[in-house]
Amino acid sequence: MGWQDYSLLSLARQGLSGNRGWKQAWRSPAPKKKYQVVIIGGGGHGLATAWYLAREHGIRDIAVLEKGWIGGGNTGRNTTNVRSDYMFSESAAMYDKALKLYEDFARELNFNIMLSQRGWVTLFHDQHQMESARHKLNWMRCNGIDAEILDRAALAKLIPGLRADNPRWPVLGAVLQQRGGTIRHDAVAWGYARGADRMGIDIIQNCEVKGFTREGDRITAIDTSRGTIGCDSVGVAVAGHSSVIADMAGFRLPVTSRCLQAMVSEPIRPILDVAMISPATGVYLNQTQKGELVMGAMLDPGQSYGQRGGPRTVQKVVEAAVELFPAFGQARLMRHWGGIVDIVPDSSPIIGATPVSNLYINCGWGTGGFKAIPVGGLMLAHAIATNRPHPLAEKFGLDRFRDNRLVDEGAASGIAH
Repeated sequence: MGWQDYSLLSLARQGLSGNRGWKQAWRSPAPKKKYQVVIIGGGGHGLATAWYLAREHGIRDIAVLEKGWIGGGNTGRNTTNVRSDYMFSESAAMYDKALKLYEDFARELNFNIMLSQRGWVTLFHDQHQMESARHKLNWMRCNGIDAEILDRAALAKLIPGLRADNPRWPVLGAVLQQRGGTIRHDAVAWGYARGADRMGIDIIQNCEVKGFTREGDRITAIDTSRGTIGCDSVGVAVAGHSSVIADMAGFRLPVTSRCLQAMVSEPIRPILDVAMISPATGVYLNQTQKGELVMGAMLDPGQSYGQRGGPRTVQKVVEAAVELFPAFGQARLMRHWGGIVDIVPDSSPIIGATPVSNLYINCGWGTGGFKAIPVGGLMLAHAIATNRPHPLAEKFGLDRFRDNRLVDEGAASGIAH
């Protein structure tokens, strides 16, 4: 299959020929008997890892194993928000690098991910939250992250439909990160898949991992639903199933898996130009280019590997959204869904080496995994290629739990913790 650039000229040419000349975006090869590197997980982080292994380290003998289809996991089950408004310098540097990589994504991979830096707004509703917002703003500016405080008048101009004088949840103002916004979620997976395929990397779908063959402290082969695949190194990026893969490999992770629900309304006229979150009422929302309201909120209370929504969370999300925007009460809900997220005690990711000498892991992003896809792939690729942590990942290894060096980002990561 030859490579095909996307451009205005190619769009015009294909349009005139009835769009019959487009080539397949990526191949569907049969797995080889052995690869230099096998990446378990064909979501955004796994595909980004394969891409950066090829681009940054020249390693192309790679297979990406996905038990379902590309874009069918958490990458296609989130609320599309991207931002870097984190407090600790380690987290801020990591998430801001991800945002910068997203800003360069279309040029680098020749794929439009519909990045819309419309602004990320965090509301505050009382004096205590206002002081916390100012404190967070100072942290962000010290870390070189763009941010500003909006008073009620500025916020009313930015979000006209917001009911700032709500008697239960009066809105006093907000913190705005202008570079934050939204991205077309599945386009991220498609863009990395297409780029990885261009590098000669095999993307193997419908390939479930069943177990490992070990020699000493090394994995030599992976038992899958499509046969046994040999390997020199293994990367794992499977989000909520990280602990399952770790158990197969013979070690434990400080990770729990829970369902995070989201939902979308019918399309309505444009009313919300920013992506926003209200920690007090328990909702975050944005409006898509098609006019749908995308909404999410807190994690489901129990541990689960389910990808289904439930009426209790739907009710809480809708009530919170209507509290802030009474006009939304007229919209009808179209659908809702769930994704499996991996929760770590300090709400920060685990990146790098594991007790298995040639297995490296990327997990623990909780509710921040989508916004971190590019940097997650960059850091895991560096660990696999060099057997050393990436400079941005030095504080996020498994050893921090043994040494009590936690990076507690629970407050900055959102309302879902």
